[in-house]
Amino acid sequence: MKKATKPRHRLVRTALILLALAGFVFWDNNALETNRVEFISRRLPAAFDGFTIVQLSDLHGKEFGKGNEQLLKAVREENPDLIAVTGDLVDEYTEHSLEYAAEIGGALAALAPTYYVTGNHEWAARQAEDICAALESAGVVCLRNETVPIARGDARFLLSGVDDPNAYADQKTPEDVAQELLNTHGENDFRLLLAHRNDRFPSEYYRLGYDLTLTGHAHGGVIRLPFTDGLIDTHQGFFPSYTAGFYTVEGAELFVSRGLGNIFPSLRLFNRPEVVSLTLRCQR
Repeated sequence: MKKATKPRHRLVRTALILLALAGFVFWDNNALETNRVEFISRRLPAAFDGFTIVQLSDLHGKEFGKGNEQLLKAVREENPDLIAVTGDLVDEYTEHSLEYAAEIGGALAALAPTYYVTGNHEWAARQAEDICAALESAGVVCLRNETVPIARGDARFLLSGVDDPNAYADQKTPEDVAQELLNTHGENDFRLLLAHRNDRFPSEYYRLGYDLTLTGHAHGGVIRLPFTDGLIDTHQGFFPSYTAGFYTVEGAELFVSRGLGNIFPSLRLFNRPEVVSLTLRCQR
């Protein structure tokens, strides 16, 4: 009897371990984490001290609860003044992507003014234009290589958004957008840039003169291990950088969201889906 029960005990232990691992992986990919951070700037007008931006990135058509109720609850709890969606809202595998975009876009726009820039996957799916149309019909502003002022009383800051490099070959470059901002508004305003690709910042975006750039794309390095900035990037390269949180390049500041969804068939490990709640602070 003893010899017969030992293999059975091993099977039970193995099954329990596998069940626990499966439960952890499910939790790690579906339990939202709100990351509250601050950005302090001398250039920010005092009227915007305490201005809160919720950044959502890389949803890839994922739903957190029916109708994304869990995600919307997390956003609502931050009482945002502005919502920034930094690309890859859907991808090639998203079913009913236009309906998805319109539904979540309308729900977000009902909470706060919502601004969106395209990611590489909307273009890869050949749906970027239709996704923008669905979002705009729901009340979201799609920033397509352009700049808009964000006002509070008599004060303002300037918000720019650039299309993903997967977009049209003859589109305005980020340099064009930055130069048009200067030509139209001058140099005195606090400037915030929304873009999708984190890896463009150290090679390109840092030169554009923005006080802060918000991006996604990296998925937090997918698997986050101690003493690394993530194990793998979205192009399957190992040990990437600029994957999560704040970075500085020659005085220019970047914040990268870890994002919310996954690219099929990848899974997150030690890297929960992230809602970013960024509060702007005026350094007096």
